[in-house]
This record gives sequence, C-alpha cells and structure tokens, in this order.
Amino acid sequence: MSTFAKRERLLLADLLETAGPDAPTLCEGWLTRDLAAHMVVRERRPDAVGGQLIKQLAPRLQKVMEEYTAKPYEELIQLIRTGPPRFSPFQLKQIDEVANTVEFYVHAEDVRRAQPDWSPRELDPVFQETLWSRLERTARLLGRGIPTGLVLRRPNGETVVAHRGTPVVTVTGEPSELLLFAFGRQSAARVEVEGDKDAISKLSESKQLGL
Repeated sequence: MSTFAKRERLLLADLLETAGPDAPTLCEGWLTRDLAAHMVVRERRPDAVGGQLIKQLAPRLQKVMEEYTAKPYEELIQLIRTGPPRFSPFQLKQIDEVANTVEFYVHAEDVRRAQPDWSPRELDPVFQETLWSRLERTARLLGRGIPTGLVLRRPNGETVVAHRGTPVVTVTGEPSELLLFAFGRQSAARVEVEGDKDAISKLSESKQLGL
C-alpha cells in the first residue's frame, strides 16, 4: 500500500480502537461502530457497495452493513488494519493511493474531530500537496448541485472552482481543511469563508456539498 494511504489507514484503526464502538463521528447518524463497518464493507464486499450510488442496490447494502455492524468491534478494527483481501484491486499500490488516501484521511478526521478536545494535527507539505491534487480533480464533483458559486483557495493563492455560479463564496484554508469542507464537514473545517451573507447561509444549509 502507498505510504499515505497506509498511514491514514493505521491511524483510523488506532482512533477507532481508542474511541470504542459507541463514540460519535462527524458522519451523521453513525457511531464509530458504523464507520468501522462501512470501511470493511467498502473493501471486502464489492457486491454490496454499489448501493451507495444505485438506488436498487441500497437494500442489499443495508443488509450487509447490518451484518458487519453486528460483528465484534475488535474484529472490524483488525480487518481495517490488515487491509483488503488478497485479490482485491485495493491491493494494487496505484489504486490504493487514488482510492484510499482521501477516504482514510477524511474518516480519521471524522473520528478525531467528533471528540470535544480535538486539535488540528500537523501534516507534512508533501501530504498537503497530495490532498490538494486530489481536491483539484474532484472539486467539481463534490460541489455539484450547491446553490452558490464556490471557490476553494489555499493560503498561497492557488484556487480551484468547485461550482460556477453567482454569488460566489470563497473558502480559504490548507488543502487538508478545504478537502474536509468540500466533503461536507463544514462545521469542523478550519477555514475562512468570505462572500455574500445570504450566499454563505445558503451554502452552510446545503446538503449537496460532499459525497
């Protein structure tokens, strides 16, 4: 597995273990047990994960999620740590890098930032660049359907347009924080938001931001 994806995977497993099965997360309606089950199903049950996108498959996904949520919590954490099964495409380094780096980073922060005493962690510049690269590629997808224009801006001035439209809201922060904002973790992201007050209000109330 790639360096960043593996690091974030192991961090998430440690965070889940420390928090216990009934701790809150930033994923609405999910406790840590639910999040752990989601991560395992995502890698080990490709027959079910299509339910996230295809309505007709949603009942199957729900059934499989219930099965995995009922498993011993320690078993779920160990499955996360050990990674996907041998013949999974996630075993390929390139796929692991593309598919898992952001996934595990966001969910690790979902656990960390749901705790009352959390504080931002220092991320090395190379990882920040990696997250920025991912954000550049996915910003339009993450921002589809929102009711305002949205520009994401780094402190160095680099920008990416998540949604074209007016009025425009500009969100400034480190790539890691912008990524969390774009994935719908607006309340927990350490960013500065500028723009028309009504537009900012509409954006904050929107359920469209993120996947």
